[in-house]
Amino acid sequence: MADLRNNFVGIKSPNPFWLASAPPTDKAYNVERAFKAGWGGVVWKTLGSEGPPVVNVNGPRYGAIWGADRRLLGLNNIELITDRPLQVNLQEMKQVKMNWPDRALIASIMVPCVEEEWKAILPLVEETGADGIELNFGCPHGMSERGMGAAVGQVPEYIEMVVRWCKQYTRMPVITKLTPNITDIRKPARAAKAGGTDAVSLINTINSIVSVDLDSFAPSPTVDGKGTHGGYCGPAVKPIALNMVAEIARDPETYGLPISGIGGVTTWRDAAEFLALGAGNVQVCTAAMTYGFKIVQEMISGLSDWMDEKGHRTLDDITGRAVPNVTDWQYLNLNYVAKAHIDQDACIKCGRCHIACEDTSHQAITHLVNGVRHFEVKEEECVGCNLCVNVCPVENCITMVPLAAGALDQRTGRTVDPTYANWTTHPNNPVAQRQAAE
Repeated sequence: MADLRNNFVGIKSPNPFWLASAPPTDKAYNVERAFKAGWGGVVWKTLGSEGPPVVNVNGPRYGAIWGADRRLLGLNNIELITDRPLQVNLQEMKQVKMNWPDRALIASIMVPCVEEEWKAILPLVEETGADGIELNFGCPHGMSERGMGAAVGQVPEYIEMVVRWCKQYTRMPVITKLTPNITDIRKPARAAKAGGTDAVSLINTINSIVSVDLDSFAPSPTVDGKGTHGGYCGPAVKPIALNMVAEIARDPETYGLPISGIGGVTTWRDAAEFLALGAGNVQVCTAAMTYGFKIVQEMISGLSDWMDEKGHRTLDDITGRAVPNVTDWQYLNLNYVAKAHIDQDACIKCGRCHIACEDTSHQAITHLVNGVRHFEVKEEECVGCNLCVNVCPVENCITMVPLAAGALDQRTGRTVDPTYANWTTHPNNPVAQRQAAE
């Protein structure tokens, strides 16, 4: 059996699935239910200072984007950090940690960017027995307008400064949560590392307006006739999150920095992809809000079964395995050639591949052969873009088949370079060229 036990910067949990700081982790009742369902850890909904109380809207807080059959693809959230008193949260955290000593309990924190504010709250959190803290530098709405959240996360100098304060005033591991609302995610990650952070977590939500009510002409969710920007999350943000995790994992300046992956994790496969790109564990929110806490059981069993099937014994066997295969475009092998192939037995003759290719691509798929409706790839026109694969409604009906070394590419009339398989040493590889010059 695969061993899913997780050790993230010294924080141990029975599996790598944590609930992210969000509405599902706002109180002991929710967290107890989550642990009973099998979650390995939780990041408690973000705590604020003991100053003026946080007041959330008493109306719609979520907007949504749906796919086919009303499947939820993304949520837009305008909720602020916890509106419960700090002492109530701290007392509940302490009791939950006592009840569940084998589970990870992390305190998310967001206070003004003032040293004394951080110095004051850290010992209060530490007294709960929490395993670590997560600095919320990501929230793009509400709190950022007060100079916190993403307003800090978008300024690397502020990130480094606050991380240094926290490392000075607490013994707990520090996880720095990064905002995706920035041009280059590597810069805040580098700043967090310079400040001494033990790890980073990402991504937080993406600044967004998901829709407009065309009767009231107000953004959704609408509160008494008005709307505002919020944080976008869910399956739709996963590609953005994977890219940002990979950027940090392969950056020479942050290489080896532990990463907690967040953003659209819904299945075990999503989690495995984050792990492969360098994440040490994953955090989940929207999937739990959509399907309930027991979805973690499918994630655990799915990841375990896949690891058994592939012969992976521990999480270390897969963590970071895909990072060496992430590169810049200029280093891709331009001698590699692949062509689309249609399985005629699986083809349902819908014609979507032909229309997509004929109208918007390379006119490389027939629609008639001898006057009969028939779809087949014209190799002499196919550039291997795989648009047809992505629009085909039948899984594996269209596949991409690499041309063997030495084969003739009918489109270009060139023979496929027999050395394309050894691209790292190929003379046309810019890296190889630079190494040869040196």
